[in-house]
Parts: sequence; C-alpha cells; structure tokens
Amino acid sequence: MPTEPSPLITAAALDVALGAESLWSGAGRRRSAWRVLDVRWKLGGPPGREEYERGHIPGAVYVDLDTELAGHGAPTNGRHPLPAEEDFQAAARRWGLDDGDAVVVYDDASGTSAARAWWLLRHAGVRDVRVLDGGIAAWRDAGYAVQTGMLVPPRPGGITLRYGELPTLDADASAALAARADGILLDARAAERFRGEVEPVDPRPGHIPGAVSAPTTDNLDASGRMLPAEALRERFSALGVDEHTAVGVYCGSGVTAAHEALALVVAGLPMPALYAGSYSAWSNDPSRPVVTGA
Repeated sequence: MPTEPSPLITAAALDVALGAESLWSGAGRRRSAWRVLDVRWKLGGPPGREEYERGHIPGAVYVDLDTELAGHGAPTNGRHPLPAEEDFQAAARRWGLDDGDAVVVYDDASGTSAARAWWLLRHAGVRDVRVLDGGIAAWRDAGYAVQTGMLVPPRPGGITLRYGELPTLDADASAALAARADGILLDARAAERFRGEVEPVDPRPGHIPGAVSAPTTDNLDASGRMLPAEALRERFSALGVDEHTAVGVYCGSGVTAAHEALALVVAGLPMPALYAGSYSAWSNDPSRPVVTGA
C-alpha cells in the first residue's frame, strides 16, 4: 500500500484544478489556493528565465534554482547546499505562497529540477506539493495555452516554513548507511559517472563506497514521464529496495537525488533520506574515500 498519495499531477488534472479560479482569470476572481512554480534549470546554465519568458503555464511564477533553491558555501558543502531556512521562506513568500496553498512545480527536464522544489517545500512543512508529470511539454502536448513574458510579481505571501519534515543525511550518515546490511545508498547520477569513467564537474571521479548505481533517467519512460508505480517498484526491488529497507539518495549536488526520492514515493515506498551535499561535497573532502568501477 502506498505510504502517501502520489506526488504527481497530470496536465489535465492541473487544468481542472486551476479552472475558473486560476491565477490569470481576471479581476474580481477569488484568489486560487493553487500556486504554480516554473523551475526550469540546466547544469551549467543558462538560467531558465529566458525559457520561462518564451512560454510558461499561465500564472506560473519563475523560480531560480541556483539562487532560491540552494545556498552557497565552501566546496565541502557541495554545489547546491540547502538554502538557509529564513532565505527559503523569504523566497516562498516572494512567490506568493501562503499557509495552506497547494503547490505544483514543473520544469522542462522530466521533473529532475522541479523535484528539488518539491522536496524542499515538503521538507519545510508544505503538505500538498505536486510535480507536473512531463513538465511544460505535457502541458503543451495537451493543447493548453501558455503565457509569454514575465508575470507581474504576485502579492507577497505569508507562508511560514520550517525545515525538518523529511529525513536527511550528512557525509558520515551516508557512509554508515552504505555500509549497513539492512540499508542502501542510491546514486542517482548517470552510470558512467558512478563508475568514474567521466566526471564533468567534480574533482574526483567515482562514487561513495558501498553505494548502488540507480540513474534517475531509468525512472522515466521514452516520453520523459515517470514510469507507472508498479514498474518503479519492480525497478527498486531489483536494486534491493522494499518498504523495509533503510534508503538514502544522493547525486552530484543534491538536485536529481530529489527526483530519485520522488520516484520512490511514486512507487509507494517510504520517503528516503537525502544527502543534500551529495557527491560534490563528498569528493571535495580529501578525507573521504571514493571508489571507481561498478
């Protein structure tokens, strides 16, 4: 049995949910309790703002992953450490979020960047957060209209956020979990990065000792949408994961690791612990061993 409702929403369901009370339906309408966030982002840039301006779901607010969904610090903190709690709350209020709002996040990368917003909002106490399955492409493919240009900034929201709702790992806890007989640490990066054959951004190729390769791309079908729950359960079962397994997830910088967490929840498995620093933090610490090969 699933531990919680699916965190995905289809384009058709989003269109119905927004309906006549949508954010763009004109003056005099009651403010919708649905908030839509555009989280388009690519490793190495450029920021997704230009793509947003070329066409976004009407009423969606642009979110900058690098500046609003991540903090900044020493290399040993990783490329995308979690933003400070107060900074994240300030950003969410800029997006117009209030307590009790339902939030939908989307991107143009099969949810791999939108999942970061999903995970952070859930971690900070927002209960109803969905990822648009298939992202902006699914919205367009369904024939729904897009809006161009920048949205007039929404009125500031008053949401209160507090971290601690989801399990997390640091480097020591990740190493310990990978060594446990009843635990598994999943590496969401591409298999060739896990094996150390290529490493485009981090200082040392390879992976955390004891980790298991589980590329997040294998959670998707040919159209870039999430596999059905049963197919995901079979995939994770083959990797050694069931509802009784202690699971941790990491990636390069903690972004696509959130997508691995999303896939586990879609599969009906418990929310895993996320190592936010991920391999970018681990590999920048010379005291941490790395392993190459399968």
